[in-house]
Amino acid sequence: MAHYPFRRLQSDLAELIASLPPESKLPSEPALALQLKVSRATLREAMRSFEGQGLIRRRQGVGTFVVAQVPVLETGLEVLESIERLAQRIGLAVSAGELQIVELLAEEECASALDVSLATQLTRVSRVIYADSRPIAYLVDTLPADVLPADALGDKFTGSVLDLLLARGTPALSHSRTDIKAVGASPEVARKLQIQRDDVLLYFAASLYATSGRVVDYSFSYFLPGYFRFHVVRRVG
Repeated sequence: MAHYPFRRLQSDLAELIASLPPESKLPSEPALALQLKVSRATLREAMRSFEGQGLIRRRQGVGTFVVAQVPVLETGLEVLESIERLAQRIGLAVSAGELQIVELLAEEECASALDVSLATQLTRVSRVIYADSRPIAYLVDTLPADVLPADALGDKFTGSVLDLLLARGTPALSHSRTDIKAVGASPEVARKLQIQRDDVLLYFAASLYATSGRVVDYSFSYFLPGYFRFHVVRRVG
């Protein structure tokens, strides 16, 4: 198969994607590689780039689809805000789906993160956040049951544990410590976000502190890079 400069491939692929209406299905990977005269490995690398930009969505066992552009949710990391608050500022409608609320007993990892004893009663809230009917984030929060009982969310829960705690006013919240990295999607997360296994995601592991110093929420968040832009304002000196 003839060699093809990667930038030329990206240009041709971008032109193809732009020519198709939203929700159009792209040709299969072998057919598209043949059409563009590239290897499947090179095509796959380019496809990952476009998926990260939010231009296409690959669904395991189904195919690759063109997606309509949605506004990027952009925020500084200095202030902790929910996706719902970010979306509200730019007029983007988001919703929570696949909501699961589970009662569990603390095992070693959660007990250590929340600084509680083993077998402490916990509440775990997991959900997928959608924008324009497409999944853009998968969020999992684990809290001590005395902070958030499983039956306290109610029918009006919008998807943000942070907003729920802020609205309730107790415990008073202080700050969050968050570790951020890029990760490959596990099979479970890939299914939730309708992407391919090992596709790159932005991953936040966060501990939310009350003013008392207690950790009240230990959370994992997976974001599709094409729909989020995070920045940090840094001082010189």
